[in-house]
Amino acid sequence: MFGNFIVEQGKPLPMGASLTEKGVNFSLFSRGAVAVTLILFETSESDSPREEICLDKQKNRTGDVWHCHIQGLKAGALYLYRINGPYIPEKGLRFNPHKSLLDPYAKALTDLRSWNLRACLGYDPEDPSGDLSFSYRDDHFSQPKCIVINDGEFDWQGDAPLNYPLRFSVLYETHVRGLTANPNSEVKYPGTYRGVIEKIPFLQELGITSLEFLPIQEFNERETTRINPRTGEPLVNYWGYSTVAFFAPKGSYAADQSPGGQVREFKEMVRELHKAGIEVILDIVFNHTAEGNERGPTFSFRGLDNTIYYMLDENKRYYMNYSGCGNTLNCNHPVVRTFILDCLRYWVVEMHVDGFRFDLGSILGRDQNGRLMENPPMLERIAEDPVLTNTKIIAEAWDAGGAYQVGWFPGGRWAEWNDRFRDDIRKFWRGDPLEARHLATRLAGSSDLYLRDGRKPFHSINFITSHDGFTLRDLVTYAYKHNDENGEENRDGGNSNNSANYGFEGPSKNAAIEELRERQLKNFFATLMVSLGTPMILGGDEFGRTQQGNNNAYCQDNEMSWYDWSLQKKNPGLFRFVREIIAFRLRHHAFMRPEFYTGRDGSYNAIPDITWFDEKSNPPVWEKIDACLALRIDGSKADILADRDDNDFFIMFNSGDKQAIFTVCESPEGKVWFRVVDTGFLPPEDILSPGDERPLPVISSSIKSSGRNRGKIIPDKYPVKAKSMAILISKEIV
Repeated sequence: MFGNFIVEQGKPLPMGASLTEKGVNFSLFSRGAVAVTLILFETSESDSPREEICLDKQKNRTGDVWHCHIQGLKAGALYLYRINGPYIPEKGLRFNPHKSLLDPYAKALTDLRSWNLRACLGYDPEDPSGDLSFSYRDDHFSQPKCIVINDGEFDWQGDAPLNYPLRFSVLYETHVRGLTANPNSEVKYPGTYRGVIEKIPFLQELGITSLEFLPIQEFNERETTRINPRTGEPLVNYWGYSTVAFFAPKGSYAADQSPGGQVREFKEMVRELHKAGIEVILDIVFNHTAEGNERGPTFSFRGLDNTIYYMLDENKRYYMNYSGCGNTLNCNHPVVRTFILDCLRYWVVEMHVDGFRFDLGSILGRDQNGRLMENPPMLERIAEDPVLTNTKIIAEAWDAGGAYQVGWFPGGRWAEWNDRFRDDIRKFWRGDPLEARHLATRLAGSSDLYLRDGRKPFHSINFITSHDGFTLRDLVTYAYKHNDENGEENRDGGNSNNSANYGFEGPSKNAAIEELRERQLKNFFATLMVSLGTPMILGGDEFGRTQQGNNNAYCQDNEMSWYDWSLQKKNPGLFRFVREIIAFRLRHHAFMRPEFYTGRDGSYNAIPDITWFDEKSNPPVWEKIDACLALRIDGSKADILADRDDNDFFIMFNSGDKQAIFTVCESPEGKVWFRVVDTGFLPPEDILSPGDERPLPVISSSIKSSGRNRGKIIPDKYPVKAKSMAILISKEIV
């Protein structure tokens, strides 16, 4: 008996707080601890604990795991830990029993808005010795509390992860709050998981298959101290790349603010998205935590076992910083590997998510000394884990420490964000010289990157824009970044954007400039959708969302980042084009081939699977070809896995400033070319729905009168306007 509770020995597994038939089992790892105290609270606002339960070293410890079972405790109970141990910063030891600690396996936290991070400092900030000093200040009065969750109470109604194959997917990167925070989103629950549910009809209309959310694991948006120099308002951590609790969905994104409401509401969102045929992919940040460097707060890992959870410098007072955020998780330590895998399994098994995008994923391939490993056990373990076999795993294949692994990310089946695709497509459409050969490589699935290690085209996550950088509208509106409101005097954010303003910096009243910009938007979308690989679009680009030239809006939780839903009505032609080009891709397996093009004849016809041309229908001289490129795709056996044929396609690109007259290659026997897309046309002629395609004008001299092509209609020339592209599809004339 301990106070009002019967405290029993408990079990070391599972980790975290787990409901049992009679109470709650608590389990926590700490190798260096000499004493562990479990603290229970009556409410989230309690200034003092309800009970402090000191765990017995003999009874409540198995190896390095401290545990106990408390009879009568139920879901909704609030708890923290205190851990005592050596405080020797020079040796990397930073135990401090005055600092209450979050359970790394906590499945929900109470409200973070009153969190006093200064109280969480393990050292005395007033002491001249800085982080070498020791803080005797208790902090439980301001610390968010861990919430015991009952995962078994939710009714999934038969739901399970959808797990679409990558090649049949169209990803949509979005922010849970930003999607509906704007009052003009016209939802009942703005900025929440329920708000996402309310936007399901829109997402279905757009036709995407998968939502990729920016981080939703609990983070502290108020950790930023900068001020907006224009408004004087505090800036925040809007994006969320600073995780506090990896198992816990963000509480402020829930309309239901009851204890544990964020877990139920997140599950509701996943379930309803799955009913609508839409996957959920989480952007997850295992490269660092919100505890920062040696000057940062102690609220979890640092106070649990600093030398195990983090990569430390040779002088163990300091942290290796391959994340650019102050610390680096020690991902290939066996204990941390287990933690990461437990976390991923939890989100898949209990929360039903379909995949993960790993921020700065190269860090997961570094050893405990920071060296990149040839066969990193963490990456291989994720790829080979039997529970995650069908789960999408997508790497941002670089880090802030200089690693760049696009095309050779280790671990087997990993897909990768392909920034080479982004840069090469941007440069081509901007009109940079001699970029057509790079365009061809990216259209064909980036075989230069992925073919050599046996991976497939769909392992390339193709994108033009993402949260990190310009929106697509800003990409064609600004030649320079405009990040002044971030409070860093425009020093933050990338400078190499490969963008253009086409004559005026910012929105223009010049109709010709605005028409060209809209044409470029359609060029980007169409190029993305006809390229081999898995396409990803940035949410809001489909109707022209702008951040006023800010290419690093990580701190802007306001109209700059929120979706302006009035743009859907202001730009109906753009939205229609994006909707139709997504549907066009998903109808045609020729753009979702499971294998790379060979450029050779098929086994049953004399036509290569892909053929390249210059505008005169000659084989291109790759060292010289500039603004104009064409290709013919043979649809025969486009999907060899499904033994499925498709139409043939002839696609023409013109990134130059003048109209180009393309010679169109011969159509398949018994068929003619029909125009389906031409970005040089105004809506609705820019993209045509199935059955409405326009046959190309037939020139009488182009009708063969002898040989195998007798009576065959062969289009002759096709004009492609400046900064435009056109897609022709082969069909029989009915």
